[in-house]
Amino acid sequence: MVAMQDNAPLPSGGDFAAMAAQLMQARQTILPKRLGAPGPDAQQLQAIVAAAAHAPDHGQLLPWRFVRVPQAQRARLAEVFAVALRERDAAALPEQVEQAREKAYRSPELLLLVVDGQRGDPAVDLNERILSAGCAVQNLLLMATALGFGSALTSGKALQSELLRTLFGLQRGEHALCFVSLGTVLSRKAARARPVPADYLTSLE
Repeated sequence: MVAMQDNAPLPSGGDFAAMAAQLMQARQTILPKRLGAPGPDAQQLQAIVAAAAHAPDHGQLLPWRFVRVPQAQRARLAEVFAVALRERDAAALPEQVEQAREKAYRSPELLLLVVDGQRGDPAVDLNERILSAGCAVQNLLLMATALGFGSALTSGKALQSELLRTLFGLQRGEHALCFVSLGTVLSRKAARARPVPADYLTSLE
């Protein structure tokens, strides 16, 4: 794969557009339980994460970041998931608590996406920062797809847990948006039907 430099001219002709369309159409959410080893190696992970840097970023605030959760730290995350469930539901059954723990171990590679609502220029509001983060994570997912890996975004109420904020060292104004799971696809569902432009494009009259 050849890296393109900023401001480099794009390849001309329809082939480049067709390749881009094929890549976007190939991206599919693969649930973490359907992702297995091997995950991206160090060089591949660097390329995947580097793709995020090309997201729109008004004022170059870099209002988002990713936190990697290596295998050696999954037990700590698992305990946070378990405690967060018990805090929300004191009547949670032991098997439900164990299921919460198990989520921390799915997928070989796990990242947390964090957005900062206060970093830099206060005139750039939180919605714009979240939009930038969304573009960053889409770039990341597309690069993972291009390298042959499956991916998924997952969220949940545990993201609001103070224990999770403490574990990841989130500062005031930072928000945990979602987890990103990466790995080799073990199985996949049939691709779902996507909306067509007529479903979401209108003209101002």
